[in-house]
Formats: sequence, C-alpha cells, structure tokens
Amino acid sequence: MKPFTNFSSRMAPLAINNIDTDQIIPARFLKTTSKQGLDQQLFCDWRYDAQGHPNPDFILNQPRARGAQVLLAGDNFGCGSSREHAPWALTQFGFRAVVSTSFADIFKQNSLKNSLLPIVVPPDVQAELFAAAAKDPGATVKIDLASQTLTTPSGRKVEFPIDSFSKHCLVEGVDELGYILKHEAQIAAYEARRVGSIDTLE
Repeated sequence: MKPFTNFSSRMAPLAINNIDTDQIIPARFLKTTSKQGLDQQLFCDWRYDAQGHPNPDFILNQPRARGAQVLLAGDNFGCGSSREHAPWALTQFGFRAVVSTSFADIFKQNSLKNSLLPIVVPPDVQAELFAAAAKDPGATVKIDLASQTLTTPSGRKVEFPIDSFSKHCLVEGVDELGYILKHEAQIAAYEARRVGSIDTLE
C-alpha cells in the first residue's frame, strides 16, 4: 500500500441508495484473486448493455468520470455480501474515496484495508455535493485525511470520522500485517524475555 496523501478531485456522482457489493462487482467476477482488470468489471451490469456495449448514460462511461478520484454515492453504500473485490474494483478504476451518508460495516472495513477512504457526511452535505456536481461537472472537493476534513466546492470544511488505527495505517501506507512487522524488533525482544522467564521458572 502507498501512503494516503491529501488530494483534490472532481466527483463522479452516483445518486442511487443501497448499492450493494454485487452491483459494485457482480459475483461472476469473483473467481480471480488478482486485482488487475477489475476496473473493467466495476458496476458491469449498469455500465454495459446485454451486448457488452458501454451505456452512455452511466456515469463511469461519461468524460466527467475520467480521472475522478471521488465517487459520490447515495445512502447505505456497499451493503450486501462481504466481498473484498468491491474496494479492489473501485481502487483499480482510480477512486481513492467514496462519499456517502452511511456505509455497510464490512464494506467500510474492507475499504480501509485497501487504501479506499469511506467518508461519511451528513445528508445536507451530500445534497450540497450532488447539487455542485450537477451544476458544474468540474467541481472539485479536497480530502485531507490528517485533519479528517472534506472541503466542498463552496469552501465549506466538513469533518468526517475514522478510527485512529485505520487512519494511522492509511497515512503510513501499511496494512495490518505491515503494521505488525514494523514492530518486529519489539516483538522479538518480548519473546526473548518471555522465554527467559520460563527458563528461570523451570
């Protein structure tokens, strides 16, 4: 994982509530253990017609979505099954953050472990962002993980929650195993002391 840095980006608005992980990445694509190519299957059943042709009305097929690093979603994003392929597909497409009023817990945790930042905002902020994106497709938001703030196109700063451990891992660019390995020397020292104390007791 790369360290999560602050950034500014246009938004790809997807004003649909209760988007589940089977809509994000359909089950037929879950056989792979590689992340590569999942960006082509992201929202596949909405993105392509029955013949496999791109649906021009779907946001990811529109020019405004190219290069957008923020997906602006409806309520309760990522509900359904626990597939980790969902954040894989989103990050492979280029998204670094998803903004919603709420996320399914498992999807949220999977996202945090894969360098995808789930940002929870109040309904009025969500509405403001959708309105800004509708008025100006080039409208940008700023994401500052260190201060846990999202800055809207109007300049309004909005704080968002994130647990301290996930924040640390994102900023440092490590997963849970990487975090443990960074403390390898302390773990080895503890184990040496523990073995020594057991030998003394014997």
